[in-house]
Amino acid sequence: MRLSLQTFTTLVQNAVASVQASSTQLLDLTVGSALRAILEANASLGLWMQWLIVQVMQVTRAATSTGPDLDSWIADFGMTRLPAVAATGTVVLSRYTALNAATVPVGTLVRTQDGSQTFAVTASPTVAGYSPTQGGYVLAPGSASISVPVTAEVAGQAGNVLAATIGLIVTPVSGIDTVTNPVAFSGGIDVESDAAVRTRFQGFLSSRAQATAQAVAYAVAGVQQGLTYVIEENVDPSGAARPGNFVVTVDDGSGAPSSVLLSAVSQAVSAVRPVGTTFSVQGPTVVSAAVTMTLTLPPGVDRTAPVAAVTAAVQAYINSQPVGATLALTRLSQLAYDAVPQISNVTDVMINGLAADLILPAAGVVKAATVVVS
Repeated sequence: MRLSLQTFTTLVQNAVASVQASSTQLLDLTVGSALRAILEANASLGLWMQWLIVQVMQVTRAATSTGPDLDSWIADFGMTRLPAVAATGTVVLSRYTALNAATVPVGTLVRTQDGSQTFAVTASPTVAGYSPTQGGYVLAPGSASISVPVTAEVAGQAGNVLAATIGLIVTPVSGIDTVTNPVAFSGGIDVESDAAVRTRFQGFLSSRAQATAQAVAYAVAGVQQGLTYVIEENVDPSGAARPGNFVVTVDDGSGAPSSVLLSAVSQAVSAVRPVGTTFSVQGPTVVSAAVTMTLTLPPGVDRTAPVAAVTAAVQAYINSQPVGATLALTRLSQLAYDAVPQISNVTDVMINGLAADLILPAAGVVKAATVVVS
């Protein structure tokens, strides 16, 4: 119901009009008079009551509730706000003298040069140099540097730092002198916003029928922020026909979601799947995109900064594409124009050597292999 709200002045004016309409003699309503003071005091109480009504109406609907009130509202239905996601990336630890072996323990802390963001080295058996027995990454004698994965200590978008911004070693490591991040970090997402919670809550209500594609989609979306996914029905993981089976292909933006994430998605999907059906949860098939393009700039303009800006914009766009999305050729030209207004023309745009869109399979996700801008 839409309220007809009134200001303090309007409340006083309405009260004065009501009193004057009922009065049989002249009234003193000048500033400072007793009657005016009474009317203004009543208007103040009315304004306060009006504010209380507005507050109650705001918290009794998910569409108008915010913050903790919205959390309390959705909690009655068993929903919770999704937490923030920590940014991840790779740092290169180097040394001036490479005579002896050195070990970088898991948990070693590094920090941005301005001291605002701290990252911890994480264990990854698939990364070269990792040793479970040593509890970290071993830099062999004669090797001057080693690349190790790190995760932001504080989750959120603030952890998505630019390249070459990490330069401080917080935890001293014997035999290691410097640290840097050659590429920008990604994956950091702030705690789910009110708008996102409302949208997901609508999906929650729509999925109550369960045993539907929408219910499966809601289950996947509720595992973690930043996921993209595709649901294919009546096929097996290879794409061959298989009645009664469906395949969920999910990605967290990396192109290689962890086994822990895939297991969490499987558990969520299993809770809503139709009885008598089977399903599979898998990571996407990565399709590499090698992009080339030529920029035309005004005479005398230094090409270094424009080329770097366009390269970064194209790489970021390609790597952010969801599962199954087509990489449009014309979109790449638009990215170049948006990144550098000075560009007068973009020519020779190709993807994998062809001047055509890159069409992906349903379970595919595109990632940038090389971006050559000249």
